[in-house]
Amino acid sequence: MKAKLFFYTSVFLLTGYTAACTDKKTTGSNETGADTMQLPPVETKAANTNYKPAFAGQTRIGGVKTTTAYKVEKLADKIGRPWAITPMPDGRLLITDKRGGFLQIFDANGVLVKKIEGLPAVDAGGQGGLLDVALDPSFSSNNMIYWSYSEKYDVGNLTAVAKGKLNEAAGTVENVTVIFRATPALAGSTYHYGSRIVFDKDGTMFVSSGERSNLDGRVQAQKLSSGLGKVFKITTDGKPAPGNPFINQPGVMPEIYAYGNRNVQSLDIHPVTGELWEAEFGPRGGDELNIIKPGKNYGWPIITYGIEYGGDKIGDAIQQKEGMEQPVYYWDPVLSPGGMAFYKSKTIPEWENNLFIGGLSSSHIVRLVIKDNKVVGEERLLADKGERFRDVAYFNGMLYAVTDAGSIYRISKQ
Repeated sequence: MKAKLFFYTSVFLLTGYTAACTDKKTTGSNETGADTMQLPPVETKAANTNYKPAFAGQTRIGGVKTTTAYKVEKLADKIGRPWAITPMPDGRLLITDKRGGFLQIFDANGVLVKKIEGLPAVDAGGQGGLLDVALDPSFSSNNMIYWSYSEKYDVGNLTAVAKGKLNEAAGTVENVTVIFRATPALAGSTYHYGSRIVFDKDGTMFVSSGERSNLDGRVQAQKLSSGLGKVFKITTDGKPAPGNPFINQPGVMPEIYAYGNRNVQSLDIHPVTGELWEAEFGPRGGDELNIIKPGKNYGWPIITYGIEYGGDKIGDAIQQKEGMEQPVYYWDPVLSPGGMAFYKSKTIPEWENNLFIGGLSSSHIVRLVIKDNKVVGEERLLADKGERFRDVAYFNGMLYAVTDAGSIYRISKQ
């Protein structure tokens, strides 16, 4: 479990490249090269549809290659079923276990420090379980944490958010309180809980929910009376955030910040603009990257760049409609976006303010170069690992990732 695999990248030359990898068991290569916009798109497979993008560069943008030498370390494996990884202020890693419904603390090198229990019971069937975890902005002084999970409730289940005080010494969370539920509960589905949490600069939280996958939930993504298929903004007590776009409107959930989303498992704040970025699962094709604006409608299931898993068209098979937002970028075939993180330093210079998203069925981490709110370059990292990357986090010039197989990776400058 603790054996480390080091994969080193080298700088591309104009006429070629060299790459080296050292591993106690195997050898291989990890390509790097000129960070140029002249490379062909990284996606070479046929799309599921013949739908046309709304603007140039909305999909299959040109490829880029990292020039700075970096290394990839596999810090641990078989740690369980991790869903979220959150670096702590001291550099240790707080990781949720989806199936077990508990937290684990690892040191910065992937060694287990403590198992944390005492959280509410999770509904761990299908895609459910203990999902995201976030630290209070004042965690260093108050030890408060917030987490999302699938909860059995009323006639079915739903996405819930709770908070409590981390007592590491005792291995538990104290004063647990459920602060928010994405009602209504839905029977007959164990899918599409969404469930990312990210703090805004004002100390309130963005929380995402899925539309629960089935047709009963799908239509509710467009309903402002429902918490399915939404992005919320709430206080640390679970109340609607001040200034939310639908406060004091009859029959509307005041916690809603944006709507018309399918299944949002990726959220992060752009380090320069302060805007909320989001990635969500499409069906067969049509995974989306969006900038989430207050009160905006992101279109699902009325507009989409995907089709049903069985091949049928969705609704009227339209991709644009007045009053509905276009994605900044979309993928077909799908990325299957897990968690994401902006790279918030110049440690690896060309990565500054780039966006990194874990790919599940695509089995890689995607690097997106963004300029003026447009994707201008795409690169695939760790594709040689053959893993489903569930979450990606940034800390102190490094990226951390967890996979469905229970691996922890660290990517850092060589």
